[in-house]
Amino acid sequence: MLEKTLVEQTKQTAAKLFSGPVRLKVPYELWKEFDPGLARDLSLFITGNMYSRTVLSLPERQMVAVAALAALQKGEELRIHLHGALNVGVKPRHLAETIFQVGVYAGFPAVNAALAVLKDVLLERGQWPLAGDEER
Repeated sequence: MLEKTLVEQTKQTAAKLFSGPVRLKVPYELWKEFDPGLARDLSLFITGNMYSRTVLSLPERQMVAVAALAALQKGEELRIHLHGALNVGVKPRHLAETIFQVGVYAGFPAVNAALAVLKDVLLERGQWPLAGDEER
């Protein structure tokens, strides 16, 4: 892929994920403080290449990220990806269901921690409490 195309693809994907109602400090900003060149390379790979692939849709990709981060109990990174998932149209109830599914594999302490982060994110966005009782 041409460098110019990759840079544009990275910007477009980042805008979809991280331009929402809540201002997020994404890891790229921290990386850039230490090594701007490496930060750029990592961003082009992660956001420009991995997150721009079309095998999974961006909402599906975010649900995978949420599940993995919930299982690993990586709360700060989970917070970023919950916002990203909501920004690309994943329903809050689907995120909760994704997190509950993690309990089968990672245990319910991981579920409890992730649900607490999800609730905080939804509160920040004015989307708490959850409206209605969607499918089970």
